[in-house]
Amino acid sequence: MADKDTAVMHLEDLPGHGASAADLEFLSNFPPEAKKKVLRKIFIIEGLVTVFMAVLCYLLLLDSPSLSPNWLSQDEIRYLEVRQLVSNNHSGHHKGFNKKIIFSVLTDWKIYLLILGNWSNAVPNYALKFSMPEIIKSMGYKSATAQLMTIPPYTVGAISAYGFSVFADRFSWRMPFIVIPQCSLIASFGILFSKAASIESNIALCYFAICLACFGMYPILPGVNAWNVCNIVNPHKRAVAIGYLICVGNAGGIIGSYIYKSDEKPRYPTGYGTSLAFAAAGLVAALSLEFCLWSANKGKARLTLSEIEELYTEEQLRDMEEKSPLFKYTL
Repeated sequence: MADKDTAVMHLEDLPGHGASAADLEFLSNFPPEAKKKVLRKIFIIEGLVTVFMAVLCYLLLLDSPSLSPNWLSQDEIRYLEVRQLVSNNHSGHHKGFNKKIIFSVLTDWKIYLLILGNWSNAVPNYALKFSMPEIIKSMGYKSATAQLMTIPPYTVGAISAYGFSVFADRFSWRMPFIVIPQCSLIASFGILFSKAASIESNIALCYFAICLACFGMYPILPGVNAWNVCNIVNPHKRAVAIGYLICVGNAGGIIGSYIYKSDEKPRYPTGYGTSLAFAAAGLVAALSLEFCLWSANKGKARLTLSEIEELYTEEQLRDMEEKSPLFKYTL
């Protein structure tokens, strides 16, 4: 999957992030019991829409060319199946539950570095989307103005996510287009951590830092997901790895939901400090993964094709998947 395609899918989250913050700000004026009733209805409606879309995906989303006879000819189906076999050396259709694939994903060291990279987005992202109106109100703005002031940061994030993904696809290199946004995140939370105590005296700088945070947050997740997909040969393992990375990565939102404490405003040392720490950890993880994959490719390059053919059979090379000396990791 291209980085650009992944970015477009994640851009759909941005309006929801703004709406979530707006909902919470709007409900802050409600009595506690009324707030619970409204929130309950909102969650039920959102849940029903999600379940409905899941059912539609199950019924309409096709997982192999052989299940697409209504809009592909038999020659096109055969062509796609042959291309899939040639590119992956694995059948595109899988029957039954395979524990070996689950185990191979759980023991793959690469995915845990990618999860740390994912958390460098998830923790600051979930935290900031709920607290941004309050942060902007701390600058001295009223509630309505504070809501309007959340629009530019999310716009910057949308443009940034798409722009970085285009260049990542063009250069076929993931690491720089994850690391640069992570550096932006570190800089933005460093500014907020040091200046938030006197935020009303540093309105322009702190608002710039919020925009810079959104600029850095949103390109990370598409880049991490695309990097994961590029380095897994077996389509069945790839499918499991995508789900595992997204599931565990989004669990970072649990942390992010509790780090901005109301009794710490306007400085929010726990919120800004934790976000800064996860951004730094993600940066180290991305650089570590790049170095490890580069070293692995360098080691594989030492073997010539004739030496590989002498050491391994075709079946052994296929079973080795991405560990095969013929496979080169995407950096």
